[in-house]
Amino acid sequence: MNLKDLYIEFFESKGHKQIPSAPVVPENDASVLFNTAGMQPLIPYLMGQKHPYGTRLCDYQKCIRTNDLDSIGDTYHHTFFEMLGNWSLGDYFKEDAIKWSFEFITEKLNIPLEKFAVTVFGGNDLIPEDTEAINLWKSLGIKEERIAKTVEDNFWIAGETGPCGPDTEMFYWRSNDPVPDKFDPEDSRWVEIWNNVFMQFNKKVDGTIEELPNKNVDTGMGVERVTSILEGVNDNYMSSIWKDIIEKIEEFSPYTYQEKPESMRIIADHIRTATFIIADPAGIRPSNTDQGYILRRLIRRMIRHAKKLNINIDLPFEQILATMIILKYVKYYPELNTNKDVILEVLHNEKVKFNRTLEKGLKEFEKVTKNSNEIDGVTAFHLFDTYGFPIELTTELADELNIKVDVDGFNKKFKEHQELSRTASAGKFKGGLAGDSEIETRYHTATHLLNAALKKVIGPDVHQMGSNITEERMRFDFSCDHKLTDEEKSEAEAIVNNWIKEGLNVRCDEYSKEDAIKSGAECMFIEKYPDKVTVYSIGNDEVVSKELCGGPHVKNTSELGEFHIIKEEASSAGVRRIKAVLK
Repeated sequence: MNLKDLYIEFFESKGHKQIPSAPVVPENDASVLFNTAGMQPLIPYLMGQKHPYGTRLCDYQKCIRTNDLDSIGDTYHHTFFEMLGNWSLGDYFKEDAIKWSFEFITEKLNIPLEKFAVTVFGGNDLIPEDTEAINLWKSLGIKEERIAKTVEDNFWIAGETGPCGPDTEMFYWRSNDPVPDKFDPEDSRWVEIWNNVFMQFNKKVDGTIEELPNKNVDTGMGVERVTSILEGVNDNYMSSIWKDIIEKIEEFSPYTYQEKPESMRIIADHIRTATFIIADPAGIRPSNTDQGYILRRLIRRMIRHAKKLNINIDLPFEQILATMIILKYVKYYPELNTNKDVILEVLHNEKVKFNRTLEKGLKEFEKVTKNSNEIDGVTAFHLFDTYGFPIELTTELADELNIKVDVDGFNKKFKEHQELSRTASAGKFKGGLAGDSEIETRYHTATHLLNAALKKVIGPDVHQMGSNITEERMRFDFSCDHKLTDEEKSEAEAIVNNWIKEGLNVRCDEYSKEDAIKSGAECMFIEKYPDKVTVYSIGNDEVVSKELCGGPHVKNTSELGEFHIIKEEASSAGVRRIKAVLK
């Protein structure tokens, strides 16, 4: 029986109701691009809202994480994955949760005790160690030397305050080496397979902890990892989930999996994730913003690695692989079949478009190397980001012409690019930017001016809640409890244009995060920033705007052009949205 079916059947036998998998694009939550964990769609119910299915729930949830995008290609990272979960909303607690986990692992999955270990919360100044969990594991036959106590890794809280509690994680010895008697959670051969979180406390603003009247259980088990363990393989891509996909890629390529495993894993992973994103009811399509930006990156990265494998790009290989994915998962996710034609069309069109872009990239390469004996880091990254040239291709072509490439400079820009992806996975692009072209840089500076203008027009309590920038327009979300009047829009527009005409200088300074706030700099999502931050100030004799920001910005507002508000609308409760252009 399939692991998903086995899991649902088991927890239904314990009185749970199966709930449908939520879409990969969150509904009613604009703070994140994708559902990144099984519990994410259930947050309102874990916070106290009543669930229509009752107090005992179970499911398999589609998840997407792109913070590890550059790790894809190893044996165990995935951008799309499935998470199994069971929940108690104020119903059963530790004893049942731990005993059922143990029963499922040992009796249904037949995982031997000698390869099993657990971690529990070790206690701190506010909360004692979780002796209840320790004693429960011991009562089930787990030896003391196989129970490790940690503090940071075994305590869950969503933010600085709110519901929180200890957790217990279950580990499997995933190695052919002899199993050590004593469990060391720092040993990478011990792989986490399941986590039970016990939400039993509430952390208040003053830092104190109180018991919750309603205690919840939240669990999670990764399908891909557990499947590979059950099938006895140390490479997830050699499990039944992936093996047929890998074999089909081998048919398209002159290379074997053993010769080019990284590229084959990337293609297999990215085609699956792209298929699920396109099938989602949110209607995501490749673009330069938000989820569409991630989708485009995945497809283009897949095409680049297909070229590295000498796959004939003119063949419909992407459609054949996507069809295999659809057939494999349609039993569980019927939207794949409903949107099959759209999936195949989008993948094909993006492939054709990107292939043309690559050809343009070769022409761009010839142009930048025509009268130069070196390619600087910015140019090398431009070839990568705009034309899809991996640094290996740039250096290979350059070597043939005896041209040097500033690889260190490229790596610096690439790290900034990685940070963009990580921030996107957390829910926001750095500064709202989809790229960093000249027009996008101008729009970025304009968001600072608009923020400052709205404070003048509406009041000092206006704060930026988000932004999104493309080469065509800027979108700015801000806190406001009413629809702007025509007079308010006109006044804000006029203030911005006046500051542009005045030719105000834009200055960048570095501060510690604490000193930046003390200096009066405004900041959105302070927790996202590192300890050392950059602050952009706009003004000559008088500073009109001062914000923490990652940049980039123009040097003077006179570079912006004319600012026009084209639309003002509601974004969500208490948040308004302005769309504007620069001409």
